[in-house]
Amino acid sequence: MQGLMMDYQLTLTPLMERARRLFPKKEIVTKAGPGLERYTYAQMTERVARLANALEKLGVKRGDRVATFAWNNARHLELYWAVPCMGAVLHPLNLRLPGDQLAYIVAHADDQILFVDPSLLPAVEKLAPHLKSVKHFVVMGDKVPEGTTLSPVSAYEDLLKNASPEYPWPNLHENDAAAMCYTSGTTGNPKGVVYSHRAIYLHSLGISMGDSFGLSERDALMPVVPMFHVLAWGTPFACTMLGAKIVFPGPHLQPRDLAELIQAEKVTLTAGVPTLWMGLLHLLETERYDLSSLRGMIVGGAAAPRSMIEAYEKKHGLTVMHAWGMTEMTPLGTVSRLKSYQLDLPEAERFAIRAKQGTAVPGVEIRAMDESGKEISWDGKAFGELQVRGPWIASSYYNDERSADSFKDGWFRTGDVVTIDSEGFIMIVDRSKDVIKSGGEWISSQDLENAIMAHPQVLEAAVIAVAHPKWQERPLACVVPKPDFKATLTKEDILKHLSARFTKMYLPDDVVFIEAVPKTSVGKFDKKVLRAQFKDYKLPE
Repeated sequence: MQGLMMDYQLTLTPLMERARRLFPKKEIVTKAGPGLERYTYAQMTERVARLANALEKLGVKRGDRVATFAWNNARHLELYWAVPCMGAVLHPLNLRLPGDQLAYIVAHADDQILFVDPSLLPAVEKLAPHLKSVKHFVVMGDKVPEGTTLSPVSAYEDLLKNASPEYPWPNLHENDAAAMCYTSGTTGNPKGVVYSHRAIYLHSLGISMGDSFGLSERDALMPVVPMFHVLAWGTPFACTMLGAKIVFPGPHLQPRDLAELIQAEKVTLTAGVPTLWMGLLHLLETERYDLSSLRGMIVGGAAAPRSMIEAYEKKHGLTVMHAWGMTEMTPLGTVSRLKSYQLDLPEAERFAIRAKQGTAVPGVEIRAMDESGKEISWDGKAFGELQVRGPWIASSYYNDERSADSFKDGWFRTGDVVTIDSEGFIMIVDRSKDVIKSGGEWISSQDLENAIMAHPQVLEAAVIAVAHPKWQERPLACVVPKPDFKATLTKEDILKHLSARFTKMYLPDDVVFIEAVPKTSVGKFDKKVLRAQFKDYKLPE
């Protein structure tokens, strides 16, 4: 017996139409230079129709890939809707990847049109000779700057000005491709992940639920996570669906810029990687801002140190919401929210739970497997590789033979080593390639990093494995002191601080002080750079 339901396709077009009809007055704000640009969802959706007409005139057909090389701003949001709703595929390019990887990605995706922010024109001009698939460039501004070497090239506003504000949106299938992103390529070439309309639709519902991000029309969300990084974690789609105010920071990502925007626009929810929020926390030690409108700061992309979560709450009354996901997951997988009966636990226990990556959101199933292929116990102690499945999780990479290694038996193998406690909270112990294997024991580099960053004189810390003749590998701590303590912080200070929490077996064998921890293109600590730098490092005997 079958259910008697309508054949209703879960595509993005009705979500955009919802914003046009129900929330025409709601604002979208972009920081542009010293000022702010504002317009409404009514204006946005009319411009989206113009853009779809312009894209059609440029020859874009269903299934064609349209690339963007742009910051978080309103024009980028218009592309988020026009491209997939006309049946093409949105492909945001990671601004921070090296040129050879960008050229590989554009060729692999077979991008037909490339939209570029005027401030990023030099980078695209340099790459253009290698972008053989691209038939047309569009500069996302009022005019094409004189002297540009891009050809053929148009100005965004010229295209919209000459296009009709009415567009006959096609009937699409929910399994049609809507967008694609590439992993940041920490090993080998980046891998492409294609998102269906259905995946983004369901993911938008998923991040709106009360026990995930709890997004609603009443929110003013500032996505600091780049729109090229897993579609800004899906937040632009969910905000439009709900009619929430969006505040785009553009390229202005310094702590002071963010603090001023939160204060001026009464931002209620923001999202970004921990390095951004550690920078803001450092600013708040010396400067005062009214950030009381914030009900939550979503942190993902890397583990948020417990010390940062505590400092924001105790010193500034701000709530950090720990989340976890991956490019292959559209990206949301887990959110760390206390269950009702955990609210009365002692403070230390509450913070210990919130420092975990959280429980799976509805729609995502999790398990963790040990090295012998058996599922681990949910006891908070056993280590295993996290595997996930669900309706917004990819089933393979785009046109890539490496799919077989990551997708097996209907599960995606994440490469994250975790524990899962009896309440279902996952704790990422490490990436499988970052865990330190010492004399048969596994040492979590992440645990050590979080503990070191809890030291009041430490700004950043990364722990890597270095070779050891007896133990196979031992931990080396790479520490960045806060500016005022560069001359005074010592190795002994760090080890004494750690010895209160860890036995000698888990303590780093040495501590080196560095100027900054290298970052990947999406702001995560780039340990492969440190491993290369210290590959011949001799630990003290």
